[in-house]
Amino acid sequence: MKKILALFIALILAVSTAAAVFSGCAVKKTGPRKVVLNEVTRSVFYAPLYCAVGLGYFADENIELEIVTGGGSDKSMTALIAGDAQFALMGPETGVYVVNEGSASHPMVIGQLTKRDGSYLVGRQADPDFNWEKLRGKSVIGGRPGGMPYMTLNYVLKKHGLTPGVDVEVISNVQFNLMGGAFEGGTGDYVTLFEPTATLFERSGSGFIVANVGLESGEVPYTAFMTMPETIKNDPELVTSFLRAVYRAQRFVQTASDAEVARAMKASFPDADEATLEIVAKSYRDTDSWMKTPVMTEDAFTRLQDIMDSNGELKARVAFKELIDNSFAEKAVKEFEKGR
Repeated sequence: MKKILALFIALILAVSTAAAVFSGCAVKKTGPRKVVLNEVTRSVFYAPLYCAVGLGYFADENIELEIVTGGGSDKSMTALIAGDAQFALMGPETGVYVVNEGSASHPMVIGQLTKRDGSYLVGRQADPDFNWEKLRGKSVIGGRPGGMPYMTLNYVLKKHGLTPGVDVEVISNVQFNLMGGAFEGGTGDYVTLFEPTATLFERSGSGFIVANVGLESGEVPYTAFMTMPETIKNDPELVTSFLRAVYRAQRFVQTASDAEVARAMKASFPDADEATLEIVAKSYRDTDSWMKTPVMTEDAFTRLQDIMDSNGELKARVAFKELIDNSFAEKAVKEFEKGR
């Protein structure tokens, strides 16, 4: 992760002029504005985002949204900094790393989408009586060091009296989007997987969900939208309209049925049937994983840094307002509620 950060900073310096031009383009009043969002991975965990697309909420804001899946927070951050995307959806810990590298022109978090870890612990056998002590002496594919899936898993293991690397082998050399395949190929006794992968594994008999990591870790700003300072400065209405669409979808998933949520996001998951999407939508709703508004709280940001600190990944505490700009999220909520 720290080697990747060096690349981040180099990119910031190398493309600052290009990014300013990219972000400063005037919003077209006739026809939709083409906007690129780079997401860290494709998961039902981000259901409000896909519902916003499927229900036409971005189109209503005159935004033609293209979603590119980065396959890792480092790749999503690189795309954002390089000007290949106006927005990125990833863990805000990546922003903390960039700030701690000393960059004065770093991305800002403008809105929060999820509020806990969205991964499930999957084993090779069904275990309705699972407890975390059963991981003692076992191995778990847990993501890459410095990433939230890896750090949250370690945080939970310590919470249950297990020392990562001593009591439990946490496999950390498998790329995030390859973890399911590695487990299916025989690596590890357990793996942490997002939905719909975890449910698809269970339905095919390739693995069995035994625990919810997010319920064990507590609330944390797990996934957030980020953008560059140039976009905030030169295109503030784009930022607000983007978050209006997000907030509208956040409201939708709070009141819609699981079947309605599944249908709304189906186009984003062509390989998953609606029955599976309905199951996982219910799972994330039952675990209260989705934010009700895009506004991040300072308490949640503090817990994020607590988790990073417990993993030895926090160089220095970052002040809330140095990385988080809630003004656009607050404005989007206010404008939507006023216009209802």
